[in-house]
Amino acid sequence: MSGGDKYVYQSGFGNHFASEALPGALPVGQNSPQVCPYGLYAEQLSGTAFTVARHANQRTWFYRIHPSVVHRPFAPYNQDGHGIIGTFDARTTEPTPTQIRWLPFAIPEDQQVDFVDGLRTIGGAGDTALKNGLAVHIYAATTSMNQRAFSNSDGDLLIVPQQGRLDITTEFGPLMVAPNEIAVVQRGIRFSVALPDGPSRGYVLEVFDGHFELPDLGPIGANGLANPRDFQTPTAKYEHTNDKWSIINKYQGELFIAIQEHSPYDVVAWHGNYAPYKYDLANFVVVNSVSFDHIDPSIFTVLTCKSAHPGTAVADFVIFPPRFEVQQHTFRPPYFHRNCMSEFMGLIRGEYEAKKGGFLPGGASLHSMMTPHGPDAHTVEHATTRDLMPGRVADNTQSFMFESMFQLRLTKWATDNKQRDHDYFKAWQSIPITFNPSQR
Repeated sequence: MSGGDKYVYQSGFGNHFASEALPGALPVGQNSPQVCPYGLYAEQLSGTAFTVARHANQRTWFYRIHPSVVHRPFAPYNQDGHGIIGTFDARTTEPTPTQIRWLPFAIPEDQQVDFVDGLRTIGGAGDTALKNGLAVHIYAATTSMNQRAFSNSDGDLLIVPQQGRLDITTEFGPLMVAPNEIAVVQRGIRFSVALPDGPSRGYVLEVFDGHFELPDLGPIGANGLANPRDFQTPTAKYEHTNDKWSIINKYQGELFIAIQEHSPYDVVAWHGNYAPYKYDLANFVVVNSVSFDHIDPSIFTVLTCKSAHPGTAVADFVIFPPRFEVQQHTFRPPYFHRNCMSEFMGLIRGEYEAKKGGFLPGGASLHSMMTPHGPDAHTVEHATTRDLMPGRVADNTQSFMFESMFQLRLTKWATDNKQRDHDYFKAWQSIPITFNPSQR
């Protein structure tokens, strides 16, 4: 429990957790007894195929008041259109190699918009039906989800609040997620989002295949980066009501709605290793060069969703946290770069060290595969003339990156958004020529 967070959590990453809201609600010695304690129903939630290798197999057993199958048929939701897509082709999106930056995405404060209705897809790659690819979304919400729960059949969601805390109720129990924290809610888990601080905005990374895991540390050793003990998973808490609830399901990029006459959060106990979690980015143990030059930004990876190609990610979640910089005779800002990966960046708070002033909290940028990018002209001038004394960088700042092996296509909502900064290219135009063939 932390400041402003009234909930109790279990600690660890990928553990086999067990939690019960009533003593003895978990069966002893088996998963599915003929009659469960307290007259509950046993239900398994599978996050991987049954026959996946044991070390990678993920599933949870719920013990709940109603089986989740007790609902009316699904019907299309919001037939006038919503802001989410699940297939990224020429019909729905367009490609561009141009460097793109968005000013802070608008929050519709004159409307009643909850987390689901406030989701907008920026771009992505692949197809949810083929379980191949990813999507990047933003959310901008003004009201809590009331008697509504959301479930995503298409993939896992990594949620990055930028403005306002998210009070997330899940089948496993509640999570309070503040800016500078993240939450991961995996495929199929039902959850609702309340807004204790009023209007809220943030970013969402969705992966269609696999699950997020901690990156391998290699020669770093056993400790560093995001340590497993700092991840927090909810404890069981149940509701027993006969209220009317709407279950909104994202399936193949479309939204569907079903009605039921009870709370989806009637899980009295559960055990397993397929469970949502949150993480405080302030707990990240930074690794960096203490002599000269840069270590590549992969050293800032918090979580990765691996692809079939070793060392290459469907998506990495990378942060650029407060830290010391001490490199000698080195160009200290992030270097100029053309990357075989796509880079989507967001800013939670503060000023990003390579582009102070134009890159703002609640905004974003996209540098597509092999598109040149790097620090702006002002940053270059300062970095090449400053005294290289040991110092701090990124204090009171938190920027992050969704990095992917896929080439991202953008939605029309993103390309035509009024917050798009069409002058972004000017950030580099005044970088001076300093070449002198007569002076080495």
